[in-house]
Amino acid sequence: MDLARLAIRHGDYHDLLRRKDLDLIVNASYSHQHAETTVEALSAGYHVLCEKPMALNVAEADRMIEAGKKSGKVLAVFQQSRFSPAFREMKRVMESGVLGRVTLIKIMFNAFSRRWDWQTAQKYGGGNLMNTGPHPLDQAISLFGKVKPRVVCFMDRTDNTYGDAEDYVRVILSGEGKPVIEVEISSCCAYPTGMYQVQGTRGGLKGTANELEWKYYVAEEAPGQKLLMDPLSKPDGTPAYCGEELKWHEGKWSWNDQVNAKSGTAYNNAANDLMSVKGPQASVDLFSHMAACYYGMLHATLTEGKPLEVTLEQVRQQMAIFEECRRQNPHVYAKS
Repeated sequence: MDLARLAIRHGDYHDLLRRKDLDLIVNASYSHQHAETTVEALSAGYHVLCEKPMALNVAEADRMIEAGKKSGKVLAVFQQSRFSPAFREMKRVMESGVLGRVTLIKIMFNAFSRRWDWQTAQKYGGGNLMNTGPHPLDQAISLFGKVKPRVVCFMDRTDNTYGDAEDYVRVILSGEGKPVIEVEISSCCAYPTGMYQVQGTRGGLKGTANELEWKYYVAEEAPGQKLLMDPLSKPDGTPAYCGEELKWHEGKWSWNDQVNAKSGTAYNNAANDLMSVKGPQASVDLFSHMAACYYGMLHATLTEGKPLEVTLEQVRQQMAIFEECRRQNPHVYAKS
C-alpha cells in the first residue's frame, strides 16, 4: 500500500479540523502546542492521539482531559514504550516472584550526544526530561502503581546542549512498600551500561532493549544460616567474612528469539498485521513494533470500547513529576 499517495497536505491544521471524513487526529505538533491543538481537535469532534509529552504541565493536561470528557471522544497519548518487548518481559520476570522482593529498578536511557535543535529550548518544552523522559517515566509509573511517589530529581545543563534546557536528568521515585525506581536520561554517557537493572532479595536482572538476562536462587536450596554475634573465623583461627555458595538459576530473553518464534499477545499479532504494509522487515524493527502494538491497543479502544492500557491518569502523573523536577532544579528552571 502506497500510503504517501493517500496523503493530503494542509497549509493550516484548522483546514484539517474542518474535514468530515476522518475519525482520528494524530497531534504531532511542537510540544508546547500539544494542549491547544488537542483541545481544538477534540472540540471539533475528533478522537485524538497526542504525541508525547502530553503537555507542559498539569494545568494543560487537565484542560485536555476535560475537553475529551466534554466531547465524548477518546483522548490518548502516544506512549509506545509501554509496549517495549524487553520492558514487558522484565515486568513478567519480576511478577513471577523468582527475584524475590524487588528493592531497586533502574531505567537508563543514556548515550553521548550534542544537540542544537528546537528540542533543547525550554519555551518549546525541550530538554531530556520532556523529550525522552516520557518513555522511561511511563514505564516507571506503570511499575509503581497507583501510589503517589516521592520525587527527587537532579538536573544539569552542560555545554553539550545549545539550548537552555537540561541534557542530564536523574529522577528517583520512592514510596512505602514500593521499590526505589531510578530513571536516568543522560546525553553525557560515553559508556552506556544497559537500559534496565533490577535488584531483588533473591536475584537480579539486567539488559537492553534487545536482550535481558537474570539469575536467582531458590531459598529452599540455600544453606541454612542464623545470626552469629561472635566474630567469624576460619578453621585456622584467622578472621573470616560471611561467605557461602548459592545455586544460581539463570534465564535469558532476546528480541530476535521472539521475532523468530512468531508468537505473542493479541497486540503483538495485530502489530504484525499492521506492519505488513511496510514490508516483511518491519516486524524486526523495535520502533515499528512498539508503535504498531500501541495502535492495535488504540484500535480496540475505538472499535470495541476497551479501556486504554496507558491511562490519562498515568500520563497526568507524568506531568506532575515534570513540574516537581523543575521546581527542585531552579538553577536550570528559574522560578517564574
